[in-house]
Amino acid sequence: MRAVVQRVTRASVTVDNEIVGKIDSGLLVMLGIGRDDAESDADYLADKIAALRIFDDHEGKMNRSVQDTDRGLLIVSQFTLFGDVRRGSRPSWSDAAAPMVAEPLYNYFVTRCRANLSNVATGSFRRMMAVELVNDGPVTILLDSRKQF
Repeated sequence: MRAVVQRVTRASVTVDNEIVGKIDSGLLVMLGIGRDDAESDADYLADKIAALRIFDDHEGKMNRSVQDTDRGLLIVSQFTLFGDVRRGSRPSWSDAAAPMVAEPLYNYFVTRCRANLSNVATGSFRRMMAVELVNDGPVTILLDSRKQF
């Protein structure tokens, strides 16, 4: 499971001209689910993201987490994080989980995040989404559950 985590001052997801998910200050998480991922991958990433110390403390040092600051989390499914372009210019999606496998894991991840945080919004799984964000910093962190150790 892969995640691109961006610290934002605001972010939203629109589907068919309707905002389906929105946060003010917090983290935007683009989440990709691989074909070999399991609930343990979701557990790892949900806990890691909630604990990431990438918000400033009173001294201006990145020392506080989204959990510490009670900020929002916007989770957007993004299978394209598993796009492989090592052989040419057109991405291969062979490492991405099939939708019938990915959707339950995505929902599980969202549930795990909601257990850690009070303000969790989402995009719409398997829909064309317009994602708007204002990156804060910018601060962008790449996480991969297969690179834990």
